[in-house]
Amino acid sequence: MTKWRVKVSSHNAPSAANLASAEHIRNNPKFKELVAKRNAFAWTLSAIMLIIYFGFILIIAFNKAWLGSLLSAAGVTTIGFPIGVGVILSAIALTGVYVYRANGEFDEMNRQIIEESR
Repeated sequence: MTKWRVKVSSHNAPSAANLASAEHIRNNPKFKELVAKRNAFAWTLSAIMLIIYFGFILIIAFNKAWLGSLLSAAGVTTIGFPIGVGVILSAIALTGVYVYRANGEFDEMNRQIIEESR
């Protein structure tokens, strides 16, 4: 049987300069602004998604017959199908919104913070 050994080297340990730099970044007002904006935005998008998802679940729980009604008299598709697809597409759309803002505003703020810490 083979025994695995992990070799710990001192070059992986954070240096005093890196720790000071990390502390400098944490104390930067722009970093605090970035964290606050990113957290608020993420919580807002999470709340929107939870409202959409649990709204759909509540409709299933309390008005199942309405979801099962047909879109048209000649069709076979129920109202629940496009609503379910809408729930899935809303998750994709909200992810896209987050990525768009993260790659734009948040990345720019991050770049400025890194530049100021050098």
